[in-house]
Amino acid sequence: MADHERPVGADRNDLTRRNAAMGAVRVAGPTVAAISTPTGRYTAPVTPLLLDARRARHRPWRDYALFAVLVGPNVGLLLLFIYRPLADNIRLSLFDWNISDPEAEYVGFSNYAEWFARDDTRQIVANTAVFTTAAVVGSMVLGLVLAMLLDQPLRGRNLVRSTVFAPFVISGAAVGLAAQFIFDPHFGLVQDLLARIGVDVPNFYQDAHWAMFMVTVTYVWKNLGYTFVIYLAALQGVRRDLLEAAEIDGASRWTTFRRVLLPQLRPTTFFLSITVLINSLQVFDVINVMTRGGPQGTGTTTMVYQVYLETFRNFRAGYGATVATIMFLVLLAITYYQVRVMDRGQRQ
Repeated sequence: MADHERPVGADRNDLTRRNAAMGAVRVAGPTVAAISTPTGRYTAPVTPLLLDARRARHRPWRDYALFAVLVGPNVGLLLLFIYRPLADNIRLSLFDWNISDPEAEYVGFSNYAEWFARDDTRQIVANTAVFTTAAVVGSMVLGLVLAMLLDQPLRGRNLVRSTVFAPFVISGAAVGLAAQFIFDPHFGLVQDLLARIGVDVPNFYQDAHWAMFMVTVTYVWKNLGYTFVIYLAALQGVRRDLLEAAEIDGASRWTTFRRVLLPQLRPTTFFLSITVLINSLQVFDVINVMTRGGPQGTGTTTMVYQVYLETFRNFRAGYGATVATIMFLVLLAITYYQVRVMDRGQRQ
């Protein structure tokens, strides 16, 4: 049909269809960015999901870089100040090295065999076990009792809290010097109190059992502020509604403490048991100031004090490293067992 023979309104209909098609493309927006190229070939539409996928390919590298910046310095410090000295200590335990002699002789596991065969090993291990157990139990039990007492609205409780916490921030040497005067058999505070009630005063510096008792009490006194503050903070998060419900149900104080309060303090108790155990095994200053490992030879000598004696008194650095390595392995095994017990309790 010729142009002059087209029906009236045909041009108008073509224009309407063309505008409708262009509007459909505009409505589609970014969903269809291109249908064809100047060459007439079809190209895949570019969608926001495709753009996000392309950006996501580069995102892990940014995450890794951020992780390295945040964690890298901490890992480096751990390697430099923890794991490298630990590896050097284990390596040194395989040598017989006298500090005064620059030459070190490789002896393998001879130092370990000597430690197990020595006569004083059993006494030193027993001293370490008694001191550590008494320090952990005494610090945690007394800390919990004081925290429960001072959690009440009592007059002057802030002063008492500060008094209990003060020995913890004082050096162990200073606490040991103060305890020396307290336990002095001639003019000490304990001697005066026992004499007033007619009790014979034991000589804490000549009897091994009383010396261990004195050192343990001194360390518990110093460490009490730590367990007290941790338990006091944990008591602030205890659910009071459960305690009130137990009281309404007629539960006794002991039942409420055992069934309601202690389960809520279990994570805190687990944390304290590990930290206090580690700190107790590392006690040196109190023993060195008060008894120097005596009396009666090894009356209060623990494994950490044996490390000091062998390394800096007998100048046997290799043997001292052996004792330190054995301590590390024992502590690692105990901590692993505690973690397993805690995980089992949480699952139940």
